[in-house]
Amino acid sequence: MSRCRATWFVTTLLSIIFGITTVVWAAEKQEAKQLDWIVVDTLRPLFETISANPWIQSILVILITVTCASLLTWLIFKIILAITQRTQFLFDAQVARLLRPPIYYTLVVIGLTAGIGLMPLTVWKVHLIRIIRTIGILIWVIFAIRLATLLLQRVAGLSDKYTFIQHRTVTLFDNFAKIGIFGAGVYAFFVVWNIDMTAWLASAGIAGIAIGFAAKDSLSNLFSGVFIIADAPYKVGDYIELDKGGRGKVLNIGLRSTRILTRDDIEVTIPNSIIGNSTIINQSGGPHVKMRIRLEIGVAYGSDVDKVKRILVETAKADSLVCSSPEPRIRFRQFGASSLDFELLFWVDNPELKGMVLDSMNTAVYNRLREECIEIPYAKQDLYIKGLPEALSSVVTDDSREPPSG
Repeated sequence: MSRCRATWFVTTLLSIIFGITTVVWAAEKQEAKQLDWIVVDTLRPLFETISANPWIQSILVILITVTCASLLTWLIFKIILAITQRTQFLFDAQVARLLRPPIYYTLVVIGLTAGIGLMPLTVWKVHLIRIIRTIGILIWVIFAIRLATLLLQRVAGLSDKYTFIQHRTVTLFDNFAKIGIFGAGVYAFFVVWNIDMTAWLASAGIAGIAIGFAAKDSLSNLFSGVFIIADAPYKVGDYIELDKGGRGKVLNIGLRSTRILTRDDIEVTIPNSIIGNSTIINQSGGPHVKMRIRLEIGVAYGSDVDKVKRILVETAKADSLVCSSPEPRIRFRQFGASSLDFELLFWVDNPELKGMVLDSMNTAVYNRLREECIEIPYAKQDLYIKGLPEALSSVVTDDSREPPSG
């Protein structure tokens, strides 16, 4: 019995609470409806005024868009910064700061375009919208140029990783990027102003062909210079030799030509197109700057080969201009027509010293072989006469007779 009373009491209490809650909610809802009607009745004249006046609508749209542009720009900037924190090269904080103004002004341009579209203008509306869109294009062109310059400078700073773009070629690629961006901006300008580009493109094509034929050699040198700098077959300070002639130290690598200094202290300017079509021997290339020199020596048949090898190696080691590491080497190459042919191999620190070292080594080898009584042969020919004509033979016989005595 007590359990039934407790259950009835709880049920009754819950029913009372539910009823009170329902009544209160209904009352509040009715009051809210009355309040809504009051607000609507109060603001209805304002709404009617705004709806009837397109100028006010336009101004409100512009103000709301500018406000939303600030908020959206701030939000987008925060998102971009969060992304740039995970990168270390392309998308960093500096790029994000460059991106902030064009995003803001783009949203403002959208708002201005929408606001002007609501204005009761007939003739000037289209022109104002086009002017505003042109300003937006100009903003993005400026941003793209600054971004391209920044990225090229960053890439040039990593020349060990990106060899194609270096500090010497940043200006060239920056100009190419500016020309491309400016061309894209001009195209967008023509599209906004609804200008037919057919005649312009045809004229540009004809002008490009004419300029290409007129500046064929200059363009050839220019592109060869770009590929030489990018491929880096040699660098400033290297000692190079061309198969078409020319040997010297590289002083400067330009976009049009390369300047080298010969051993005669004469500066020679070689067009890059010639270098691009030549086989380049970089005597300073390889794992180290040292250069190996080959000196050919011939001694007479019958000479002691082991003694000759020892003398030649000792002579090379005694020269102060010859590198001690790697050590000089001697090779017995062949049996020549009149000599035993050896080849002495030794290294010098700088290819520039080749002529000087050859002079000193030739002198030292000659003097040492002379001291050791080792003959350096020269080409000799023995002439054997098998027979002579009869007339000539009688003359020779008469001349060869001894004169009579007394």
